[in-house]
Amino acid sequence: MKKFVLIAAFVCTVFSLFAQPDRWQQRVKYVMDIDMDVTTNRYSGKQKLEYTNNSPDTLDKIFYHLYWNAFQPNSMMDARSRELGKKMIGGNRPDWDARVRDRILNLNESEIGYQKVRSLKLNGVAQKLIEHETILEVKLSKPILPKQKVVLEMEWDAQVPLQIRRSGRDAANGVQFSMAQWYPKLCEYDNDGWHPNPYIAREFYGVWGDFDVNITIDKKYIIGGTGYLTNANQIGYGYEAKGVKVVRPAGDKLTWKFTAPNVHDFMWAADAEYKHLTRQVSGGRTIHVLYNYKPNDAANDQAWEKVADAAVIVLPFIEKNFGAYPYKQYSFLQGGDGGMEYPMGTLLNGPGIGTVIHEWMHTWYQMLMGTNESLYAWMDEGFTDYATGLVSNYYYTELAKKNGTVYTDDKLPKYNSGSYASYFNLAKSGLEEPLTTHADHFNTNYAYGSAAYSKGAVFIAQLGYITGGAVRDKILLEYYRQWRFKHPNVNDFLRVAERVSGLQLDWYKEYWVNGTKTIDYKIDSLWEEGGKSKISLRRIKEIPMPIDVVLTFKDGTQQMHYIPAYLMFGEKPAEDSMPRTVYPAWKWTHPTYTIEFDKPLRELTVVEIDPSQRMADIDRRNNKLELKW
Repeated sequence: MKKFVLIAAFVCTVFSLFAQPDRWQQRVKYVMDIDMDVTTNRYSGKQKLEYTNNSPDTLDKIFYHLYWNAFQPNSMMDARSRELGKKMIGGNRPDWDARVRDRILNLNESEIGYQKVRSLKLNGVAQKLIEHETILEVKLSKPILPKQKVVLEMEWDAQVPLQIRRSGRDAANGVQFSMAQWYPKLCEYDNDGWHPNPYIAREFYGVWGDFDVNITIDKKYIIGGTGYLTNANQIGYGYEAKGVKVVRPAGDKLTWKFTAPNVHDFMWAADAEYKHLTRQVSGGRTIHVLYNYKPNDAANDQAWEKVADAAVIVLPFIEKNFGAYPYKQYSFLQGGDGGMEYPMGTLLNGPGIGTVIHEWMHTWYQMLMGTNESLYAWMDEGFTDYATGLVSNYYYTELAKKNGTVYTDDKLPKYNSGSYASYFNLAKSGLEEPLTTHADHFNTNYAYGSAAYSKGAVFIAQLGYITGGAVRDKILLEYYRQWRFKHPNVNDFLRVAERVSGLQLDWYKEYWVNGTKTIDYKIDSLWEEGGKSKISLRRIKEIPMPIDVVLTFKDGTQQMHYIPAYLMFGEKPAEDSMPRTVYPAWKWTHPTYTIEFDKPLRELTVVEIDPSQRMADIDRRNNKLELKW
């Protein structure tokens, strides 16, 4: 019997392994030592990087990101921002990012950012370096072979730029250092080759690995960020174990020692006025909130306390619907501009709950499923925006329960109607570009934002219309299960969706992701014929979709008439108890389709296409017909 159990366990393990995606990806291990001078806003750094080439390719060169070199006059980021500022959106609004504008052009020598690599060795041998502004090219003296592990040792100097975009110093909210994109970061090499994307505006892509980061800084500064503080009892500031008496080492500086397993980036922030809040959640995990304390500002304290409490409220809902949070801590840190997500933490300009939830949901859609944001920004921002709506709805509902009130505004979070409205405006603007456009190459910031955030969110919400909402929810959980700690792309997501739903969905990607065609259906005509009442539906625009039509009768009863799209090769399950008639598939080559019912036509009071409004029909005025006989 024992032998049988062992064999069964082995077989299950083998099948489980076969069920996982099998695609190589590179691996890194960073060990970094940083010595920060808070008076000059500069630091010196040493980096030891173990790089494992898991690819089948021989690498004769490598690339690093030097992000802070973007914060210099006439950089690519500066030039791009000023050029986009010449374009007017809506007639009178410059298209530049209001945070960047032309500010980089006006930085002086003490305000610019830079990362200057002094030396780089491969297995102890000095390498030739070629700097391309925000990209460092290294032509290797000896190639890195397939499956080989090498050691890269670097020394560099950096100056923290004035706060403009994401990282920097002296932020308007008072935070001293927002240390994002702060170290020379190895570019990703994947199945499509190297990705040395210059830092122009957006986005990021990193190699999975482990980080050990030691930060030496003035003793009065408090730090939060990615990773676990391994010498917490020497540091204190609220990190120490309960009951421990903190005895800090002598001297003017402290060395904070962080370790972060299985992440693809590392962020930290520091300020002498940080106040540190903590909350405990299930599994022995800790929520950290660090914000700029303002004496005699009780409202500010209450707002950040609310952030800490909100995290406790929503985490069980998040994990149930999107997958488990796998790390032992998460930090909400005031700093930066707006909000920007990183592994195990986010930088937040302020304590707005909507931004807090959005940035936390990026943990799932980018920090765990690490897509190439430059190519699939909509899988990062769009999926996150969709999730933000659901989590926000849950949060405000739970808050209302605690306060003894009723939260009724659930349509916006549940169906992301704000995302739909934004997408409709984009589709009608004449500025829309396909979601396949590289994030830095959109012709306007407006088109990028509306596409990545809004059209991306609609992709997921509308997927629930195609597959059924409950099936879509299973898809998201299976996507998490299969692709966490990996680099999925749109095809990987679609394959998961097809396996879970049993439907063909490649057509959905072709229409919604690869192009800018739109959806528009209408109720065309009604008549009686041969003892049947009939309704003709017409497709006006190009994208074919499955169609839900709900009929309401004088006696208050309703019927669902469901027409699958031909390209699905299947049908979604019924989503409620309403009587449902399922028709043969509507072929995309045919512009019209007729449905029928047995009651007299005059018994009909309302015909409506997609009452759930999950289908992104750009003209809903012709989707509903009310009959007043």
